[in-house]
Amino acid sequence: MRFTGPVATIGLTVTDGWTTCSLGHRHWGRAGAAGLLVHRDGDGGPELLLQHRALWSHHGGTWGTPGGALHLDETPEQGALREVEEELGLPARDLVLGARSVDDHGGWAYTTVLARPVGDLDPARLRLDGESTGVAWVPLAGLHQVTLHPGLAGSMARLRPLLGAAAA
Repeated sequence: MRFTGPVATIGLTVTDGWTTCSLGHRHWGRAGAAGLLVHRDGDGGPELLLQHRALWSHHGGTWGTPGGALHLDETPEQGALREVEEELGLPARDLVLGARSVDDHGGWAYTTVLARPVGDLDPARLRLDGESTGVAWVPLAGLHQVTLHPGLAGSMARLRPLLGAAAA
């Protein structure tokens, strides 16, 4: 793995920055990255809590999971919970963690951690930090109606069975 980009930017950790995996793709997070896929049972099947990414962000304008670069010595679960609290103001105590899925790119990986809300979760009550322009429950059956973040879109074949197992 080859590290690229500045490290000494204010507010960034040593693991924040661009890197290139062995497949030649450019990724954010020198130690990998993780995100939280919050889901619930809806009337028409599973629903996913997705954020609409701010235009200035990587793949801005797409819908995806809150997530980002892992810190040193941070597990994917810890990183995903930290990111969802930073980006949406959703604390770990309001979530129950489930299965996880790893998208391994050879030397860099993105881990999606599934979670269910403890109680009723109203997206209008969440506090967005500027990395997203909105957050909403999106029916799994209606994902084709929104533009998904390419990473999430590419992971859906692995995530769908996990969502089905979580509903059982």
